[in-house]
Amino acid sequence: MDIHTRIAQRLRELRDARGYSLEALAERSGVSRSNISLIERGQSSPTAAVLDKLAIGLGVALASFFDDGIPSSEPPSPMIRADDQPVWQDPASGYVRRRLSPPAPSPLQLVEVVFPAGQRVALDSAVHDADIHQQVWLIEGAMDLTVGEVTWHLQAGDCLAMRLNQPIVFHNPTPQDARYLVALATLPPPPIPTRRNP
Repeated sequence: MDIHTRIAQRLRELRDARGYSLEALAERSGVSRSNISLIERGQSSPTAAVLDKLAIGLGVALASFFDDGIPSSEPPSPMIRADDQPVWQDPASGYVRRRLSPPAPSPLQLVEVVFPAGQRVALDSAVHDADIHQQVWLIEGAMDLTVGEVTWHLQAGDCLAMRLNQPIVFHNPTPQDARYLVALATLPPPPIPTRRNP
């Protein structure tokens, strides 16, 4: 499936699963109703910043837009070939995102990113409806990651852990592309305490 078709399909599925109208998602995300409609029809290629706003409005990780979506009659495979891994390029910054994880359900997702020299992407990343943790392991190059108010300078081999509950800025201040691995884990909500009768 074409990556833009996949994003369009997943956006519709996630919105329908939550019972949100276009107007409701527009209000929750800050993305206009017309823009959401264009994305769902595959007539607009959203930037990473727009997908991040939609993810926050839906209470999911940005990575959810690259999932397989509607299950088929066959059980999802625990393995995915390199040629079948979905690749997406942010039209604004040019960064390239490859989903490495196979279709089989898992609380852990792996993503490879190639981030162009000199580029910067700011994401709100404050997903309030889910407990999502992320680690970034830099494989090649250098990156500055600002998590909330703190900036971390990563060099090859460094790994940074964060929770997706505050803004994150990705910046490659060097003249060379950077490549890194992202590991995402969504934790289940805590159990609701039961009230005992006195």
